[in-house]
Amino acid sequence: MIIGIGIDIIEISRIKKSIEKYGDHFLDKIFTPGEIEYCLSKANKYQHFAARFSAKEAVSKAMSTGWNNEFGWQNIEVFNEPSGMPYVKLNGKLESFLADGKELKISMSHSQDYVTCVAIIYKSDPNK
Repeated sequence: MIIGIGIDIIEISRIKKSIEKYGDHFLDKIFTPGEIEYCLSKANKYQHFAARFSAKEAVSKAMSTGWNNEFGWQNIEVFNEPSGMPYVKLNGKLESFLADGKELKISMSHSQDYVTCVAIIYKSDPNK
């Protein structure tokens, strides 16, 4: 049973401009230390930062919480499996959101100029 769906698209140049203008203040507000380390290790770091930004937005939309006191940028952390498949870990006040059999899946895609992400929250067993 699907509980929530979120989608986001962002221009890579928008994230690049924010990083260039605000530097560490922007990075530290939006991304976890692990995400920053991962993105900085990539040849196209801005594309990877944009992908994580888009994922956080998509997850927020799927959860239908908006950005409030319960929800912060760093409460969502994006990782990659060795195969490259992305996944999300919820931290802090959001950690318990996926209780009761809820699962969260994301899919990210990019072109030269844009990144998009879809997030789906579902229960595989509606009796849980």
